[in-house]
Amino acid sequence: MAVILPLQGLRYTAAAGPSLADLVTPPYDIIDSQAQKVYYQRSPYNIIRLEYGKTYPNDTPEHNRYTMAAAAFNEWQEKGILAPEKQPAIYLYKQEFKINNQRYIRTGFICKVKLEPYAKGEILPHEETLPLPKNDRMALIKACNANFSPIFGLYADPAFAVENYLHQAIQLKNVKPPELEFTDETGQTHRLWVVTAQNVIQQVCRAMTDKLIYIADGHHRYETALEYCLAQGNGQYIMMTLVNLYDPGLVIMPTHRLIKNLERLDISNLLEILAEYFIIEEFPLTLNYGNLPQFSETLTEHSDSAKGLVNNTPLRKRHAFGLYCGNHKLYLLILKDKKNISLLMPGDKSITWQNLDVTILHYLVLEKLLKVKNLNTGNYTGYTSNAREALIAVDKKQYQLAFLLNPTLISEVITIAKNREKMPQKSTFFYPKLITGLVISKLS
Repeated sequence: MAVILPLQGLRYTAAAGPSLADLVTPPYDIIDSQAQKVYYQRSPYNIIRLEYGKTYPNDTPEHNRYTMAAAAFNEWQEKGILAPEKQPAIYLYKQEFKINNQRYIRTGFICKVKLEPYAKGEILPHEETLPLPKNDRMALIKACNANFSPIFGLYADPAFAVENYLHQAIQLKNVKPPELEFTDETGQTHRLWVVTAQNVIQQVCRAMTDKLIYIADGHHRYETALEYCLAQGNGQYIMMTLVNLYDPGLVIMPTHRLIKNLERLDISNLLEILAEYFIIEEFPLTLNYGNLPQFSETLTEHSDSAKGLVNNTPLRKRHAFGLYCGNHKLYLLILKDKKNISLLMPGDKSITWQNLDVTILHYLVLEKLLKVKNLNTGNYTGYTSNAREALIAVDKKQYQLAFLLNPTLISEVITIAKNREKMPQKSTFFYPKLITGLVISKLS
């Protein structure tokens, strides 16, 4: 099954500056041009210059964001801005965050994981990928021969054996303070412990040998690294942060869909078409979307989602969506008959796949009813995890429709992955994202 190794990672030194919060970023794929500019200004050694550098009009194949990242990466190592760990380690990593004033702590560990083709069934994806992001990541990995951000992986360990080994390592005498601790711009607190005890590393590696790894986030980067390493014949391991499926801090948030470029859209006609398959309830919004939280609660209540983790049923009892067309009117769409819907779904897919909220939305509502084709091109769809942002985008005429979803269940993710199936892109949003810049892994 999973083959993991300790990692002799590169980390920022004191020469980079007094505040690690000024050096790290979220993952590149959620950073827009304005945020990129902010990170550039924050520090000359911010990881943005390596992971997601700027482009310029005079870029050439010989001088571009990737070659500049490679030059900076080499320079920072020479200047002692980045320095390798003294010995291979497994890094215990905790993220503390709040959702609706409720405090969570998600625990994981950073290590090297052996790259394996999906067909071997040891590392499993759950989402589709697109070629453009992979091309970008391939250019970066070729230029730098390094992983600047970890893949987010999941594993099942109901006994918490792996975490217990790591926690024992930092509590041998007294609780060992973290090697680093800081609070980022979003209020999340990050803590990292460096575990180098050989007996603990051996225990963790041995405990992982019978476990599958499910990719939670980073499908494009994983597939890119696999392709690169197969071609190069080196660097057969990739840096991952692994989190237990049973961790109480593991949270999935919804990813809402925004639709544009629909010709001759008639809202009355749309509601009439949807009424064949859905019970439709109107929900007037108050000024400034003040009662949107109440709608979100109603949406959750109507889904009757299976609660719990991997041992619970992966199927929802009911399916519900929010639809916003503007004019401060939200509509609650509740699926009438799941059995009839399955007849309209691709027949080569499992019952679990056919009963995902996101596949019902994509294949029934968007493709069959709205006649939207080529959903993955970006010509029709946008994504956001923030329901308020989705409504604002419609009211600003940036999009015509917003579909609000409940989050995908963790049990659904695992069942789909085990079935060797893939959900549509951006079906899951594991919150919070992993931070980029804590540890860097050189591939060679």
